[in-house]
Amino acid sequence: MEFSSWFMVFSISCFLLASGSFSVENFNQAFPIVEPDPGHTKLQLSREGLEAIRRITTPIAAVAVIGPYRSGKSFLLNQLLSLSCSEGFGVGHMRDTKTKGIWVWGTPREMTIDGVKTSVLFLDTEGFESVGKSNVYDDRIFALATVLSSVLIYNLPETIREADISRLSFAVELAEEFYGRVKGQDIAFEPAKLLWLIQRDFLQGKSVHQMVVEALHRVPNSEGDKNIDLVNQIRDSLAIMGDNSTAFSLPQPHLQRTKLCDLNDGELDPSYVKKREQLKDVVGSIIRPKIILEALNKGEIPSTGSLVEVFNKGILERCLKLYSDMMAKLHLPLSEESLQNAHQNSREEAMQLFEQQHFGRHHAKKSVKELDEEIEKAYKNVILANENKSSKLCEGLYTTCEDEMDHLQVLRLPTMAKFNAGFLKCNQSFEQECVGPSKASYEHRMMKMLGRSRSLFIKEYNNRLFNWLVTFSLVMVVLGRFIIKFILLEIGAWILFIFLETYTRMFWTAESLYYNPVWHVIVATWETLVYSPVLDLDRWAIPLGVVLSLFILYWRCYGIRKHGSRWLLPMYNPKGGSNRPRSD
Repeated sequence: MEFSSWFMVFSISCFLLASGSFSVENFNQAFPIVEPDPGHTKLQLSREGLEAIRRITTPIAAVAVIGPYRSGKSFLLNQLLSLSCSEGFGVGHMRDTKTKGIWVWGTPREMTIDGVKTSVLFLDTEGFESVGKSNVYDDRIFALATVLSSVLIYNLPETIREADISRLSFAVELAEEFYGRVKGQDIAFEPAKLLWLIQRDFLQGKSVHQMVVEALHRVPNSEGDKNIDLVNQIRDSLAIMGDNSTAFSLPQPHLQRTKLCDLNDGELDPSYVKKREQLKDVVGSIIRPKIILEALNKGEIPSTGSLVEVFNKGILERCLKLYSDMMAKLHLPLSEESLQNAHQNSREEAMQLFEQQHFGRHHAKKSVKELDEEIEKAYKNVILANENKSSKLCEGLYTTCEDEMDHLQVLRLPTMAKFNAGFLKCNQSFEQECVGPSKASYEHRMMKMLGRSRSLFIKEYNNRLFNWLVTFSLVMVVLGRFIIKFILLEIGAWILFIFLETYTRMFWTAESLYYNPVWHVIVATWETLVYSPVLDLDRWAIPLGVVLSLFILYWRCYGIRKHGSRWLLPMYNPKGGSNRPRSD
Protein backbone atom coordinates (compact mmCIF):
# COMPACT_ATOMS: atom_id res chain seq x y z
CA MET A 1 0.00 0.00 0.00
CA GLU A 2 2.47 2.63 1.15
CA PHE A 3 5.19 1.51 -1.27
CA SER A 4 2.82 1.83 -4.24
CA SER A 5 1.99 5.40 -3.19
CA TRP A 6 5.65 6.32 -2.87
CA PHE A 7 6.34 4.77 -6.23
CA MET A 8 3.57 6.90 -7.72
CA VAL A 9 5.06 10.06 -6.14
CA PHE A 10 8.46 9.12 -7.49
CA SER A 11 6.99 8.54 -10.96
CA ILE A 12 5.11 11.86 -10.87
CA SER A 13 8.27 13.67 -9.83
CA CYS A 14 10.31 12.05 -12.57
CA PHE A 15 7.69 13.02 -15.14
CA LEU A 16 7.71 16.62 -13.96
CA LEU A 17 11.51 16.72 -14.27
CA ALA A 18 11.48 15.19 -17.74
CA SER A 19 11.56 17.27 -20.87
CA GLY A 20 8.84 17.43 -23.51
CA SER A 21 5.24 18.57 -23.30
CA PHE A 22 1.68 17.41 -23.85
CA SER A 23 -0.57 19.87 -25.63
CA VAL A 24 -3.38 21.23 -23.41
CA GLU A 25 -5.09 24.44 -24.51
CA ASN A 26 -7.60 25.17 -21.73
CA PHE A 27 -6.30 24.74 -18.17
CA ASN A 28 -9.38 26.25 -16.54
CA GLN A 29 -10.83 22.82 -15.82
CA ALA A 30 -10.17 19.68 -13.78
CA PHE A 31 -7.60 17.13 -14.97
CA PRO A 32 -6.86 13.63 -13.67
CA ILE A 33 -3.40 13.12 -12.17
CA VAL A 34 -3.82 9.40 -11.55
CA GLU A 35 -6.65 7.13 -12.63
CA PRO A 36 -7.62 3.58 -11.71
CA ASP A 37 -6.69 0.70 -13.99
CA PRO A 38 -9.50 -1.33 -15.59
CA GLY A 39 -9.59 -3.66 -12.58
CA HIS A 40 -9.94 -0.71 -10.20
CA THR A 41 -7.18 -2.07 -7.92
CA LYS A 42 -4.15 -0.01 -8.99
CA LEU A 43 -3.39 3.56 -10.02
CA GLN A 44 -1.84 4.77 -13.27
CA LEU A 45 -0.51 8.16 -14.31
CA SER A 46 -2.48 10.63 -16.45
CA ARG A 47 -0.41 12.95 -18.63
CA GLU A 48 -3.08 15.68 -18.79
CA GLY A 49 -3.01 16.49 -15.08
CA LEU A 50 0.75 16.19 -14.85
CA GLU A 51 1.15 18.62 -17.75
CA ALA A 52 -1.07 21.10 -15.90
CA ILE A 53 1.29 20.89 -12.91
CA ARG A 54 4.49 20.85 -14.96
CA ARG A 55 3.88 24.27 -16.47
CA ILE A 56 3.91 25.89 -13.00
CA THR A 57 7.24 27.56 -12.21
CA THR A 58 6.53 28.94 -8.74
CA PRO A 59 6.50 26.92 -5.50
CA ILE A 60 3.46 24.68 -5.23
CA ALA A 61 1.11 24.08 -2.30
CA ALA A 62 -1.68 21.53 -2.67
CA VAL A 63 -5.00 21.23 -0.83
CA ALA A 64 -6.50 17.73 -1.05
CA VAL A 65 -9.91 16.60 0.19
CA ILE A 66 -10.38 12.96 1.17
CA GLY A 67 -13.27 11.09 2.75
CA PRO A 68 -16.09 8.60 2.11
CA TYR A 69 -17.80 8.60 -1.26
CA ARG A 70 -20.95 10.74 -1.59
CA SER A 71 -19.79 12.96 1.31
CA GLY A 72 -19.60 16.20 -0.70
CA LYS A 73 -15.83 16.45 -1.37
CA SER A 74 -16.16 17.84 -4.92
CA PHE A 75 -18.81 20.36 -3.84
CA LEU A 76 -16.58 21.48 -0.97
CA LEU A 77 -13.64 22.05 -3.32
CA ASN A 78 -15.82 24.10 -5.65
CA GLN A 79 -16.86 26.18 -2.65
CA LEU A 80 -13.24 26.76 -1.68
CA LEU A 81 -12.45 27.74 -5.29
CA SER A 82 -15.61 29.93 -5.48
CA LEU A 83 -16.77 27.96 -8.50
CA SER A 84 -20.17 26.62 -9.43
CA CYS A 85 -20.72 22.95 -10.10
CA SER A 86 -20.83 23.59 -13.84
CA GLU A 87 -17.52 25.45 -13.73
CA GLY A 88 -15.50 23.36 -11.27
CA PHE A 89 -15.13 19.73 -10.26
CA GLY A 90 -17.86 17.39 -11.38
CA VAL A 91 -20.47 16.75 -8.68
CA GLY A 92 -22.60 13.61 -8.83
CA HIS A 93 -25.85 12.85 -7.07
CA MET A 94 -26.08 9.16 -7.89
CA ARG A 95 -24.93 6.33 -5.61
CA ASP A 96 -21.83 5.59 -7.70
CA THR A 97 -18.84 7.84 -7.19
CA LYS A 98 -18.27 10.66 -9.69
CA THR A 99 -14.52 11.22 -9.19
CA LYS A 100 -12.17 8.38 -10.20
CA GLY A 101 -8.58 8.47 -8.92
CA ILE A 102 -7.15 11.92 -8.08
CA TRP A 103 -8.00 15.10 -10.04
CA VAL A 104 -6.40 18.56 -9.95
CA TRP A 105 -7.90 21.94 -10.86
CA GLY A 106 -5.81 23.09 -13.80
CA THR A 107 -5.63 26.77 -12.84
CA PRO A 108 -3.94 27.25 -9.45
CA ARG A 109 -4.84 30.05 -7.07
CA GLU A 110 -1.98 32.49 -6.50
CA MET A 111 -1.14 33.27 -2.84
CA THR A 112 1.74 34.91 -1.03
CA ILE A 113 2.96 32.62 1.74
CA ASP A 114 5.75 33.88 4.00
CA GLY A 115 6.61 36.48 1.36
CA VAL A 116 6.86 33.86 -1.41
CA LYS A 117 4.50 33.77 -4.38
CA THR A 118 2.93 30.32 -4.28
CA SER A 119 0.61 28.42 -6.61
CA VAL A 120 -2.10 26.62 -4.63
CA LEU A 121 -3.51 23.51 -6.30
CA PHE A 122 -6.76 21.84 -5.26
CA LEU A 123 -6.98 18.04 -5.47
CA ASP A 124 -10.19 16.02 -5.56
CA THR A 125 -9.94 12.33 -4.60
CA GLU A 126 -12.09 9.29 -5.16
CA GLY A 127 -14.25 8.51 -2.14
CA PHE A 128 -13.71 5.56 0.15
CA GLU A 129 -15.95 2.53 0.48
CA SER A 130 -17.69 2.80 -2.86
CA VAL A 131 -19.05 -0.30 -4.60
CA GLY A 132 -16.64 -2.52 -6.55
CA LYS A 133 -13.36 -1.38 -4.95
CA SER A 134 -10.93 -3.03 -2.56
CA ASN A 135 -9.69 -1.54 0.69
CA VAL A 136 -6.15 -1.59 -0.71
CA TYR A 137 -7.21 0.74 -3.53
CA ASP A 138 -8.80 3.18 -1.05
CA ASP A 139 -5.65 3.14 1.08
CA ARG A 140 -3.50 3.94 -1.95
CA ILE A 141 -5.65 6.96 -2.77
CA PHE A 142 -5.33 8.13 0.84
CA ALA A 143 -1.57 7.53 0.87
CA LEU A 144 -0.91 9.34 -2.39
CA ALA A 145 -3.05 12.33 -1.37
CA THR A 146 -1.16 12.52 1.92
CA VAL A 147 2.20 12.65 0.18
CA LEU A 148 1.20 15.14 -2.50
CA SER A 149 -0.76 17.64 -0.41
CA SER A 150 0.25 20.47 1.89
CA VAL A 151 -3.16 20.51 3.58
CA LEU A 152 -5.14 17.29 3.83
CA ILE A 153 -8.82 17.92 4.57
CA TYR A 154 -10.39 14.80 6.07
CA ASN A 155 -14.04 15.37 5.14
CA LEU A 156 -16.33 13.33 7.43
CA PRO A 157 -20.14 13.44 7.72
CA GLU A 158 -21.65 13.82 11.20
CA THR A 159 -19.02 12.01 13.34
CA ILE A 160 -15.70 10.13 13.48
CA ARG A 161 -15.88 6.37 13.05
CA GLU A 162 -13.31 3.76 14.01
CA ALA A 163 -12.72 3.01 10.32
CA ASP A 164 -11.90 6.70 9.74
CA ILE A 165 -9.16 6.51 12.37
CA SER A 166 -7.81 3.23 11.01
CA ARG A 167 -7.35 4.81 7.59
CA LEU A 168 -4.86 7.23 9.12
CA SER A 169 -2.33 4.41 9.52
CA PHE A 170 -0.34 5.53 6.49
CA ALA A 171 -0.35 9.20 7.52
CA VAL A 172 0.88 8.08 10.94
CA GLU A 173 3.76 6.04 9.49
CA LEU A 174 4.65 8.92 7.21
CA ALA A 175 4.74 11.36 10.13
CA GLU A 176 6.82 8.96 12.23
CA GLU A 177 9.31 8.25 9.45
CA PHE A 178 9.82 11.79 8.17
CA TYR A 179 8.15 14.55 10.14
CA GLY A 180 8.91 12.95 13.52
CA ARG A 181 12.63 12.72 12.72
CA VAL A 182 13.17 16.11 11.08
CA LYS A 183 10.78 18.30 13.05
CA GLY A 184 12.33 21.71 13.55
CA GLN A 185 14.74 21.33 10.63
CA ASP A 186 14.55 23.20 7.32
CA ILE A 187 13.50 20.60 4.74
CA ALA A 188 11.29 20.82 1.68
CA PHE A 189 9.45 17.55 2.19
CA GLU A 190 7.13 16.89 5.09
CA PRO A 191 3.65 15.36 5.41
CA ALA A 192 0.48 17.35 5.02
CA LYS A 193 -1.27 19.38 7.68
CA LEU A 194 -4.27 17.33 8.69
CA LEU A 195 -7.59 19.18 8.97
CA TRP A 196 -10.49 17.21 10.44
CA LEU A 197 -13.59 18.66 8.76
CA ILE A 198 -16.84 17.35 10.20
CA GLN A 199 -20.05 18.36 8.45
CA ARG A 200 -23.14 17.93 10.57
CA ASP A 201 -26.73 19.15 10.78
CA PHE A 202 -26.35 20.46 14.32
CA LEU A 203 -23.64 22.49 16.03
CA GLN A 204 -24.77 22.08 19.63
CA GLY A 205 -23.10 19.81 22.14
CA LYS A 206 -19.47 18.82 21.95
CA SER A 207 -17.08 20.85 19.89
CA VAL A 208 -15.31 19.25 16.95
CA HIS A 209 -12.05 19.47 18.83
CA GLN A 210 -13.58 17.49 21.72
CA MET A 211 -14.90 14.90 19.27
CA VAL A 212 -11.44 14.43 17.77
CA VAL A 213 -9.76 14.20 21.19
CA GLU A 214 -12.27 11.61 22.41
CA ALA A 215 -12.09 9.64 19.17
CA LEU A 216 -8.30 9.45 19.45
CA HIS A 217 -8.36 8.47 23.13
CA ARG A 218 -6.96 5.01 23.86
CA VAL A 219 -9.48 2.18 23.94
CA PRO A 220 -9.41 0.16 27.22
CA ASN A 221 -7.99 -3.30 26.59
CA SER A 222 -7.91 -5.21 29.86
CA GLU A 223 -8.23 -8.55 28.05
CA GLY A 224 -5.28 -7.89 25.73
CA ASP A 225 -7.20 -8.04 22.44
CA LYS A 226 -4.72 -7.82 19.54
CA ASN A 227 -7.10 -5.85 17.33
CA ILE A 228 -7.60 -3.23 20.04
CA ASP A 229 -3.81 -3.09 20.53
CA LEU A 230 -3.43 -2.32 16.83
CA VAL A 231 -6.02 0.47 17.02
CA ASN A 232 -4.29 1.92 20.10
CA GLN A 233 -0.94 1.87 18.31
CA ILE A 234 -2.42 4.17 15.67
CA ARG A 235 -3.79 6.44 18.40
CA ASP A 236 -0.42 6.56 20.15
CA SER A 237 1.36 7.33 16.91
CA LEU A 238 -1.03 10.18 16.10
CA ALA A 239 0.22 11.95 19.22
CA ILE A 240 3.47 12.83 17.44
CA MET A 241 1.56 14.96 14.90
CA GLY A 242 0.65 17.41 17.66
CA ASP A 243 0.52 20.85 16.04
CA ASN A 244 0.33 19.23 12.61
CA SER A 245 -3.44 18.71 12.84
CA THR A 246 -6.51 20.83 13.56
CA ALA A 247 -10.31 20.41 13.60
CA PHE A 248 -13.14 22.40 12.05
CA SER A 249 -16.93 22.00 11.93
CA LEU A 250 -19.14 22.95 9.01
CA PRO A 251 -22.97 22.94 9.03
CA GLN A 252 -24.93 21.50 6.14
CA PRO A 253 -25.37 24.15 3.40
CA HIS A 254 -28.99 23.23 2.75
CA LEU A 255 -31.53 20.56 3.63
CA GLN A 256 -32.01 19.56 -0.01
CA ARG A 257 -28.52 18.30 -0.80
CA THR A 258 -29.36 17.15 -4.32
CA LYS A 259 -30.12 20.75 -5.32
CA LEU A 260 -26.94 22.34 -3.92
CA CYS A 261 -25.49 22.97 -7.36
CA ASP A 262 -28.57 24.99 -8.31
CA LEU A 263 -28.36 27.32 -5.29
CA ASN A 264 -26.36 30.54 -4.92
CA ASP A 265 -24.91 31.90 -1.70
CA GLY A 266 -28.06 33.84 -0.92
CA GLU A 267 -30.07 30.64 -0.90
CA LEU A 268 -27.62 28.66 1.23
CA ASP A 269 -27.78 28.54 5.03
CA PRO A 270 -26.17 31.78 6.31
CA SER A 271 -24.34 29.90 9.08
CA TYR A 272 -22.83 27.66 6.41
CA VAL A 273 -21.67 30.58 4.30
CA LYS A 274 -20.06 32.18 7.36
CA LYS A 275 -18.27 28.99 8.38
CA ARG A 276 -17.20 28.35 4.78
CA GLU A 277 -15.38 31.68 4.65
CA GLN A 278 -13.77 30.91 8.00
CA LEU A 279 -12.64 27.55 6.57
CA LYS A 280 -10.96 29.35 3.66
CA ASP A 281 -9.06 31.49 6.15
CA VAL A 282 -8.03 28.43 8.18
CA VAL A 283 -6.74 26.63 5.09
CA GLY A 284 -4.87 29.75 3.98
CA SER A 285 -3.26 30.13 7.40
CA ILE A 286 -1.87 26.59 7.61
CA ILE A 287 -0.90 25.97 3.99
CA ARG A 288 2.81 25.81 3.12
CA PRO A 289 4.62 25.17 -0.17
CA LYS A 290 5.11 21.53 -1.13
CA ILE A 291 8.24 21.72 -3.25
CA ILE A 292 8.33 18.12 -4.47
CA LEU A 293 10.79 18.77 -7.28
CA GLU A 294 13.26 20.48 -4.97
CA ALA A 295 12.80 17.72 -2.46
CA LEU A 296 13.54 15.15 -5.14
CA ASN A 297 16.67 17.01 -6.25
CA LYS A 298 17.86 17.22 -2.63
CA GLY A 299 17.32 13.52 -2.17
CA GLU A 300 14.66 13.99 0.48
CA ILE A 301 12.21 11.80 -1.44
CA PRO A 302 13.80 8.34 -1.50
CA SER A 303 14.41 6.45 -4.71
CA THR A 304 12.48 3.33 -5.62
CA GLY A 305 15.41 1.20 -4.48
CA SER A 306 15.28 2.56 -0.93
CA LEU A 307 11.56 3.10 -0.43
CA VAL A 308 10.94 -0.41 0.80
CA GLU A 309 13.81 -0.14 3.28
CA VAL A 310 12.34 3.09 4.69
CA PHE A 311 8.94 1.57 5.34
CA ASN A 312 10.37 -1.76 6.43
CA LYS A 313 12.47 -0.08 9.10
CA GLY A 314 9.62 0.11 11.60
CA ILE A 315 8.61 -3.48 10.84
CA LEU A 316 12.22 -4.60 11.27
CA GLU A 317 12.38 -2.92 14.68
CA ARG A 318 9.14 -4.62 15.77
CA CYS A 319 10.44 -8.01 14.62
CA LEU A 320 13.73 -7.48 16.44
CA LYS A 321 11.82 -6.47 19.57
CA LEU A 322 9.72 -9.64 19.30
CA TYR A 323 12.91 -11.72 19.15
CA SER A 324 14.49 -9.85 22.06
CA ASP A 325 11.33 -10.15 24.19
CA MET A 326 11.12 -13.90 23.58
CA MET A 327 14.79 -14.42 24.43
CA ALA A 328 14.45 -12.22 27.53
CA LYS A 329 11.87 -14.64 28.93
CA LEU A 330 14.46 -17.44 29.08
CA HIS A 331 15.74 -18.41 32.51
CA LEU A 332 19.51 -18.37 32.05
CA PRO A 333 21.77 -20.23 32.23
CA LEU A 334 20.73 -22.88 29.73
CA SER A 335 22.59 -25.62 27.98
CA GLU A 336 23.99 -24.67 24.59
CA GLU A 337 21.53 -26.97 22.83
CA SER A 338 18.52 -25.51 24.68
CA LEU A 339 19.68 -21.95 23.99
CA GLN A 340 20.20 -22.75 20.30
CA ASN A 341 16.69 -24.21 20.06
CA ALA A 342 15.20 -21.14 21.76
CA HIS A 343 17.15 -18.90 19.37
CA GLN A 344 15.87 -20.79 16.34
CA ASN A 345 12.25 -20.65 17.55
CA SER A 346 12.45 -16.92 18.34
CA ARG A 347 14.17 -16.20 15.02
CA GLU A 348 11.48 -18.09 13.10
CA GLU A 349 8.75 -16.11 14.91
CA ALA A 350 10.46 -12.81 14.05
CA MET A 351 11.03 -13.81 10.42
CA GLN A 352 7.43 -14.98 10.10
CA LEU A 353 6.19 -11.62 11.41
CA PHE A 354 8.45 -9.82 8.92
CA GLU A 355 7.11 -11.97 6.06
CA GLN A 356 3.57 -11.05 7.03
CA GLN A 357 4.13 -7.30 7.30
CA HIS A 358 7.04 -6.29 5.06
CA PHE A 359 6.64 -4.30 1.83
CA GLY A 360 7.96 -5.41 -1.52
CA ARG A 361 9.79 -8.56 -2.49
CA HIS A 362 13.03 -7.88 -4.31
CA HIS A 363 14.16 -4.82 -2.34
CA ALA A 364 12.98 -6.32 0.95
CA LYS A 365 15.85 -8.81 0.75
CA LYS A 366 18.15 -6.16 2.17
CA SER A 367 15.81 -5.70 5.12
CA VAL A 368 15.70 -9.47 5.66
CA LYS A 369 19.48 -9.60 5.66
CA GLU A 370 19.66 -6.66 8.06
CA LEU A 371 17.11 -8.29 10.36
CA ASP A 372 19.08 -11.53 10.33
CA GLU A 373 22.28 -9.64 11.16
CA GLU A 374 20.61 -7.77 14.02
CA ILE A 375 19.17 -11.02 15.38
CA GLU A 376 22.64 -12.60 15.28
CA LYS A 377 24.06 -9.62 17.16
CA ALA A 378 21.34 -9.94 19.78
CA TYR A 379 21.97 -13.70 19.96
CA LYS A 380 25.68 -13.14 20.58
CA ASN A 381 24.78 -10.90 23.51
CA VAL A 382 22.48 -13.62 24.87
CA ILE A 383 25.31 -16.16 24.47
CA LEU A 384 27.66 -13.92 26.47
CA ALA A 385 25.03 -13.45 29.18
CA ASN A 386 24.44 -17.21 29.27
CA GLU A 387 28.17 -17.91 29.58
CA ASN A 388 28.52 -15.34 32.34
CA LYS A 389 25.61 -16.74 34.37
CA SER A 390 26.73 -20.32 33.75
CA SER A 391 30.24 -19.47 34.95
CA LYS A 392 28.92 -17.80 38.10
CA LEU A 393 26.59 -20.70 38.89
CA CYS A 394 29.18 -23.43 38.32
CA GLU A 395 31.84 -21.46 40.21
CA GLY A 396 29.51 -21.18 43.19
CA LEU A 397 28.75 -24.92 43.15
CA TYR A 398 32.46 -25.73 42.76
CA THR A 399 33.40 -23.50 45.71
CA THR A 400 30.67 -25.05 47.87
CA CYS A 401 31.88 -28.57 47.10
CA GLU A 402 35.50 -27.57 47.69
CA ASP A 403 34.60 -26.20 51.13
CA GLU A 404 32.65 -29.37 51.91
CA MET A 405 35.60 -31.57 50.94
CA ASP A 406 37.93 -29.46 53.12
CA HIS A 407 35.49 -29.90 56.02
CA LEU A 408 35.40 -33.69 55.55
CA GLN A 409 39.20 -33.82 55.67
CA VAL A 410 39.20 -32.69 59.33
CA LEU A 411 36.44 -34.85 60.81
CA ARG A 412 36.81 -35.37 64.52
CA LEU A 413 36.02 -39.05 64.04
CA PRO A 414 37.41 -40.17 60.68
CA THR A 415 34.81 -42.17 58.76
CA MET A 416 34.94 -43.30 55.16
CA ALA A 417 31.16 -43.68 54.99
CA LYS A 418 30.55 -40.02 55.82
CA PHE A 419 33.23 -38.90 53.39
CA ASN A 420 31.72 -41.02 50.62
CA ALA A 421 28.23 -39.63 51.38
CA GLY A 422 29.49 -36.05 51.20
CA PHE A 423 31.51 -36.87 48.07
CA LEU A 424 28.47 -38.34 46.32
CA LYS A 425 26.20 -35.44 47.38
CA CYS A 426 28.62 -32.85 45.99
CA ASN A 427 29.04 -34.71 42.74
CA GLN A 428 25.28 -35.15 42.23
CA SER A 429 24.38 -31.56 43.07
CA PHE A 430 27.04 -30.29 40.67
CA GLU A 431 25.82 -32.54 37.86
CA GLN A 432 22.19 -31.52 38.34
CA GLU A 433 22.56 -27.78 38.97
CA CYS A 434 25.57 -26.74 36.90
CA VAL A 435 24.28 -26.01 33.38
CA GLY A 436 25.40 -24.02 30.41
CA PRO A 437 28.59 -23.70 28.39
CA SER A 438 30.83 -23.50 31.48
CA LYS A 439 29.80 -26.92 32.74
CA ALA A 440 32.40 -28.85 30.75
CA SER A 441 35.39 -26.89 32.05
CA TYR A 442 34.12 -26.81 35.64
CA GLU A 443 33.25 -30.50 35.44
CA HIS A 444 36.89 -31.25 34.65
CA ARG A 445 38.06 -29.07 37.55
CA MET A 446 35.48 -30.72 39.81
CA MET A 447 36.69 -34.23 39.02
CA LYS A 448 40.30 -33.26 39.69
CA MET A 449 39.41 -31.60 42.99
CA LEU A 450 37.27 -34.52 44.16
CA GLY A 451 39.98 -36.96 43.13
CA ARG A 452 42.63 -35.08 45.13
CA SER A 453 40.35 -34.84 48.15
CA ARG A 454 39.54 -38.54 48.04
CA SER A 455 43.20 -39.56 47.69
CA LEU A 456 44.23 -37.28 50.56
CA PHE A 457 41.44 -38.56 52.80
CA ILE A 458 42.25 -42.21 52.14
CA LYS A 459 45.95 -41.56 52.73
CA GLU A 460 45.28 -39.98 56.12
CA TYR A 461 42.31 -42.13 57.03
CA ASN A 462 44.18 -45.31 58.20
CA ASN A 463 46.80 -43.31 60.11
CA ARG A 464 44.24 -41.14 61.86
CA LEU A 465 42.04 -44.14 62.64
CA PHE A 466 45.01 -46.09 64.04
CA ASN A 467 46.07 -43.21 66.26
CA TRP A 468 42.49 -42.57 67.33
CA LEU A 469 41.99 -46.26 68.31
CA VAL A 470 45.23 -46.29 70.33
CA THR A 471 44.09 -43.20 72.19
CA PHE A 472 40.63 -44.66 72.63
CA SER A 473 41.99 -47.94 74.11
CA LEU A 474 44.09 -46.03 76.65
CA VAL A 475 41.09 -43.89 77.65
CA MET A 476 38.97 -47.04 78.12
CA VAL A 477 41.73 -48.58 80.29
CA VAL A 478 41.65 -45.54 82.57
CA LEU A 479 37.84 -45.51 82.67
CA GLY A 480 37.57 -49.25 83.36
CA ARG A 481 40.20 -49.26 86.09
CA PHE A 482 39.83 -46.00 88.00
CA ILE A 483 36.43 -44.47 87.23
CA ILE A 484 33.74 -47.08 86.66
CA LYS A 485 36.06 -49.95 87.77
CA PHE A 486 34.62 -52.28 85.12
CA ILE A 487 37.19 -55.08 84.78
CA LEU A 488 35.91 -56.45 81.48
CA LEU A 489 36.10 -52.95 79.94
CA GLU A 490 39.66 -52.62 81.13
CA ILE A 491 40.63 -56.07 79.82
CA GLY A 492 39.07 -55.35 76.39
CA ALA A 493 40.82 -52.01 76.19
CA TRP A 494 44.18 -53.62 77.08
CA ILE A 495 43.70 -56.28 74.43
CA LEU A 496 42.97 -53.62 71.78
CA PHE A 497 45.98 -51.54 72.87
CA ILE A 498 48.33 -54.56 72.92
CA PHE A 499 47.09 -55.66 69.49
CA LEU A 500 47.62 -52.22 67.98
CA GLU A 501 50.97 -51.36 69.56
CA THR A 502 52.70 -54.72 70.17
CA TYR A 503 51.24 -57.48 68.08
CA THR A 504 51.13 -55.43 64.88
CA ARG A 505 54.72 -54.27 65.35
CA MET A 506 55.93 -57.83 65.88
CA PHE A 507 54.21 -59.44 62.92
CA TRP A 508 53.20 -56.67 60.43
CA THR A 509 54.55 -53.42 59.21
CA ALA A 510 52.40 -50.36 59.70
CA GLU A 511 51.40 -50.39 56.01
CA SER A 512 50.70 -54.13 55.89
CA LEU A 513 48.30 -53.75 58.81
CA TYR A 514 45.84 -51.88 56.56
CA TYR A 515 45.58 -54.89 54.23
CA ASN A 516 45.06 -57.46 57.01
CA PRO A 517 41.57 -59.00 57.38
CA VAL A 518 41.60 -58.29 61.10
CA TRP A 519 42.11 -54.61 60.41
CA HIS A 520 39.25 -54.71 57.93
CA VAL A 521 36.99 -56.15 60.63
CA ILE A 522 38.07 -53.37 63.02
CA VAL A 523 37.44 -50.74 60.33
CA ALA A 524 34.01 -52.18 59.45
CA THR A 525 33.02 -52.20 63.13
CA TRP A 526 34.24 -48.63 63.52
CA GLU A 527 32.35 -47.42 60.45
CA THR A 528 29.15 -49.08 61.66
CA LEU A 529 29.40 -47.45 65.08
CA VAL A 530 30.55 -44.01 64.04
CA TYR A 531 28.36 -43.19 61.01
CA SER A 532 24.99 -44.38 59.79
CA PRO A 533 21.91 -42.68 58.31
CA VAL A 534 20.44 -42.71 61.82
CA LEU A 535 23.41 -41.58 63.94
CA ASP A 536 26.45 -39.49 63.11
CA LEU A 537 28.88 -39.75 66.04
CA ASP A 538 31.16 -37.12 64.53
CA ARG A 539 28.35 -34.61 65.06
CA TRP A 540 27.00 -36.03 68.30
CA ALA A 541 30.24 -37.26 69.94
CA ILE A 542 30.58 -34.32 72.33
CA PRO A 543 26.89 -34.24 73.44
CA LEU A 544 26.88 -38.03 73.90
CA GLY A 545 30.21 -37.87 75.79
CA VAL A 546 28.77 -35.28 78.17
CA VAL A 547 25.62 -37.36 78.74
CA LEU A 548 27.69 -40.54 79.30
CA SER A 549 30.01 -38.73 81.70
CA LEU A 550 27.04 -37.46 83.72
CA PHE A 551 25.58 -40.96 83.78
CA ILE A 552 28.90 -42.48 84.98
CA LEU A 553 29.24 -39.77 87.61
CA TYR A 554 25.72 -40.40 88.82
CA TRP A 555 26.25 -44.14 88.94
CA ARG A 556 29.62 -43.79 90.64
CA CYS A 557 28.22 -41.60 93.39
CA TYR A 558 24.66 -42.87 93.91
CA GLY A 559 23.83 -45.87 91.76
CA ILE A 560 26.07 -48.48 93.42
CA ARG A 561 24.98 -47.48 96.92
CA LYS A 562 21.32 -47.77 96.01
CA HIS A 563 21.24 -50.81 93.71
CA GLY A 564 24.48 -52.63 94.40
CA SER A 565 26.43 -54.31 91.65
CA ARG A 566 24.70 -57.68 91.37
CA TRP A 567 23.15 -56.77 88.03
CA LEU A 568 26.59 -55.75 86.65
CA LEU A 569 29.47 -57.90 85.61
CA PRO A 570 32.24 -58.39 88.20
CA MET A 571 33.87 -55.17 89.34
CA TYR A 572 36.75 -54.40 91.63
CA ASN A 573 36.01 -54.83 95.39
CA PRO A 574 32.69 -56.65 94.96
CA LYS A 575 30.32 -56.80 97.97
CA GLY A 576 31.17 -59.69 100.35
CA GLY A 577 34.73 -60.03 99.06
CA SER A 578 37.98 -59.82 101.03
CA ASN A 579 38.69 -56.63 102.90
CA ARG A 580 42.38 -57.04 102.30
CA PRO A 581 43.70 -54.07 100.50
CA ARG A 582 44.52 -54.74 96.88
CA SER A 583 48.11 -54.61 95.90
CA ASP A 584 48.82 -53.20 92.52
